[in-house]
Amino acid sequence: MTGLDQQVAHALSGQGVLAQAVSGFQPRPGQTDMALAVSQVVQEGGQLVVEAGTGTGKTYAYLVPVLLSGQRALVSTATKALQDQLFSRDIPRLVQALGLPIRVALLKGRANYLCLHRMAQARHSHVLAHPGAQKALAKIETWSQTTRTGDMAELTGLDEGSSLWPLVTSTRDNCLGSACPSHRACHVNLARKEAMAADVVVINHHLFFADMAVRESGVAELLPTVRVTVFDEAHQLNEIGVHFLGQQLSTVQLHELVRDCLACGLQLARGLVDWPALTAQLEKAARDWRLAAGMHRGSVRLRWAGQQPEGLDPEAWQNGLHTVAVALAELQNGLDMVSELAPDFQRLAERCRELVQRTRLFGEPPHPEGVRWAEVSAQLRLVESPLDIAQTFSALTRSVPSAKPDPAGLSADPDSLEALMQGDPRLPAEEKAPVGAPQGVGQRAWIFTSATLGDEPTLRWFTEPCGLASAQVMQVSSPFDYAHQAALYVPTHLPRPGDASHAQQVARLVLEALQILGGRTLVLTTTLTAMRSIGDHLQTQGDGQVEVLIQGQSPKRRLMERFREGGGAGDALGRKGCVLVASASFWEGFDVPGDALQLVVIDKLPFPPPGDPLFEARSQRITQQGQSAFAHQALPEAAVSLKQGAGRLIRSETDRGILVVCDSRLVTMSYGRRLLAALPAMGRLQDHQAFLAALTGLTRDATSAWSAMQSPL
Repeated sequence: MTGLDQQVAHALSGQGVLAQAVSGFQPRPGQTDMALAVSQVVQEGGQLVVEAGTGTGKTYAYLVPVLLSGQRALVSTATKALQDQLFSRDIPRLVQALGLPIRVALLKGRANYLCLHRMAQARHSHVLAHPGAQKALAKIETWSQTTRTGDMAELTGLDEGSSLWPLVTSTRDNCLGSACPSHRACHVNLARKEAMAADVVVINHHLFFADMAVRESGVAELLPTVRVTVFDEAHQLNEIGVHFLGQQLSTVQLHELVRDCLACGLQLARGLVDWPALTAQLEKAARDWRLAAGMHRGSVRLRWAGQQPEGLDPEAWQNGLHTVAVALAELQNGLDMVSELAPDFQRLAERCRELVQRTRLFGEPPHPEGVRWAEVSAQLRLVESPLDIAQTFSALTRSVPSAKPDPAGLSADPDSLEALMQGDPRLPAEEKAPVGAPQGVGQRAWIFTSATLGDEPTLRWFTEPCGLASAQVMQVSSPFDYAHQAALYVPTHLPRPGDASHAQQVARLVLEALQILGGRTLVLTTTLTAMRSIGDHLQTQGDGQVEVLIQGQSPKRRLMERFREGGGAGDALGRKGCVLVASASFWEGFDVPGDALQLVVIDKLPFPPPGDPLFEARSQRITQQGQSAFAHQALPEAAVSLKQGAGRLIRSETDRGILVVCDSRLVTMSYGRRLLAALPAMGRLQDHQAFLAALTGLTRDATSAWSAMQSPL
């Protein structure tokens, strides 16, 4: 055991500093095993993939060896919530407990920071005519005078969906860069400077892949130089990556260009160009083009193998795209006329040219090695992407940093991902790593971890599309006693999911459970249609004793806060219990330990939606390789999603609860055994009476009765 291994093992032991300094810390064998594996790859380099079950303590398992190693590290998460938690709570707590002189920085995407230049321009926007907009802008302006970071997360009361948010933040499209009059005070630049001087930088997957995409186009984003990279919530890497590594064109981009051109033109060059006419022309072209995509209920993805998306009129589609291209070109001519007046016009003209190029791309047949589709909702979005990130990511994770990076190359492009991964020779040695960093280590270390990375020991569902064929793979079981803490019920009396009455019958089962629990229930659906149907039924047929929360009716943060407040039958504080009905975004990352959540109901097995172009293209590739698309694609996808949903139930050693999967295929179809095997080893409730009795046992804290009502899976 190396010196680092010994430090890690001791820190995570019952006699270590964490047990003494961190309230509630308990040594866990699985956590220590994972930490030692991370320690090894940090010292030797390479790739480590770890599926760490709920309750393992995977965050400390990778942070402790990374921090103790003294290596410069990048930690990437899938969600801003975990990103903020790592930066604000977990890492500072460990740094203090371990007594390390480590500097930590938080780096988010550009759109998460206040843009001082755009805030000044916002006073001239037509959006201020909306009720409450001027008051909200005044609040932002007041906050801007006191904030140090400019992180919009600090500003309470302004949701990302607010119409003001894009007016006071920047994107890569509209940022003026060094030409901006507020460049010196720019919050994005200040955040990046802090990141370049930090030992550990916390980012998110979206920022990581955005930087990869920009590097390939020749304009790189600044990220710190590191040798150790950790991807937490790694199961989302492939899906996030394919979208950033592809090409997109949307009516949202067109409408944002219209908004910015009109505001900037009227403010800085009124009368020199007919801004209202040019922007109205593009706005109408975008609207007519969206109409050419047809009317659909909800959001749909249309296959696209030929000249236009499937099912659309070829002439109307091509005319719509051509009209958009013409309107963009005419707007670009107007911007070129005034480009010398302000850098804003130069950047707007560049945006026009980029969008014209994308209209040409999507006017040609799809690339044979990728997949193309049109996403139609209230807006229209065209996407062409690779099927996975294997080729790009494999090349990235296999590369070894040069012992002597080329200073000239880095000076020409100091913000590139190459600089991020190789080390920047312009930094003083003391700024490259904390004191005690191992010297002469060449190969980079890559750690990928999540609670769900597949449904079989090789974790092939994750490693193959990410190009990690040579990675070391490890599975760490959850320390929770699922056999005694949780039970599974599959109500076989319900109609099959394809039946028109299925959603209504699921709602009736939930209502029956609520009569006993008085709340404490999370209903996860696989479609928005089912979510609305079940939610409406609960709201109209309920007795009013339980508050029904439905995703979309309030901001997600507020829904989570209300649900975590708890309440239910016999609640000592007299709080009304609640049931939350939600879809995709609540299947993961929603953590409710304790009695506030004791029943999770899943409406049906979460197979990928039929007709999804990306899934179909991947399935075709698997079939061409002589394998079963269902066994190698659909079934693992469903197993991972089912594990994610089931993972909402038990979040601590004292939790107890019931998982209900309202899909009889789980116990009647042969593939159900594979899905059951992917779930934690819960007890089984054999019939409806046992289910109702178990619910009653939860309200009475009847542990012995609870155990007696279950049978092994």
